[in-house]
Amino acid sequence: MNHGTHPEELPAEVLDDVASVVGAEVTLLSRLPGGVNGGAVRAQLAGGANAVLKAVPRAHPGHLDETLRAQRVVEHMRRRGYPTPAWLGVGATATHVWHLMDFVDAAPAPELTPSLIEQLMDIIELQAGQASEPYDHWSYAWRVATGQESAVAGLDFNETPEQSLLRQSVARLSGHSSVVSALVERLRLVCADVPPPREAPDMVHADLSTPSNVLVRDGAVVAVVDIGNAGSGTRATDLTTLVWYTSQDDPLLDGVRRRLWTRILDLVGWEGTAVLAAAQILHMLEIPIRHGRHDVVPGVVKRGHRALDELNALR
Repeated sequence: MNHGTHPEELPAEVLDDVASVVGAEVTLLSRLPGGVNGGAVRAQLAGGANAVLKAVPRAHPGHLDETLRAQRVVEHMRRRGYPTPAWLGVGATATHVWHLMDFVDAAPAPELTPSLIEQLMDIIELQAGQASEPYDHWSYAWRVATGQESAVAGLDFNETPEQSLLRQSVARLSGHSSVVSALVERLRLVCADVPPPREAPDMVHADLSTPSNVLVRDGAVVAVVDIGNAGSGTRATDLTTLVWYTSQDDPLLDGVRRRLWTRILDLVGWEGTAVLAAAQILHMLEIPIRHGRHDVVPGVVKRGHRALDELNALR
């Protein structure tokens, strides 16, 4: 394993494991832009092919299994024309879990424009009926939105350690401030009587709208990446996240956001839409609060109320 200009070298045992699994010498080049949840590093395989290596600290005993699940989702969806890069290898050491994927010569979208949103809506349609792994984002969204445990509803859903920690963190949001507490209470009331979902027919990306996960070239979406959290549920989950990213004070996005709302309502009805919207808003609140970015919270609260107002107007 050779070392290029990568500014933050990985432990030698991680690099050795990558070379062993891939079966070729790999040279690390430089960190790529984006990578909100984990650094992506451009690499070169022996023979000249470019690739992207993502390695993250091993978080729990099942971390490798989760990454292998994501690899299976990638393979399944690529066979159906889904624009995500092929994974070349997956592995783990005692300290890290990693995967290597094809390099796509395109840049992360700096923002989601109406044109990109329309393209992503078409891409999301490729997810219809393609649930291939029992990692249910639909029931998880219901638990986040309602604050209920699955056992309360007489259901038994498995969730990853990350999901469990996120739900616990969301449950503590009301203690942040009276303003946050008021929004959380409003969300809970909207979803209080919604029964848990029982069907999960679609593949769900679960992080599609983060601009750095959408790669574009000449105004066209050429790839969606960071598929490590993908699972099953309703594709309306990904459409709902796009609603959030179009809820800024930008009149140019109003039209495409209305089309998103309409499509979500067609897929899961008003109650299902309320659950997905509430889960999205709660997650968007949890992130800045967890990271101590308290200056961001008032803007998130404002956007959350505005999203609820728009949804109520469609009832």
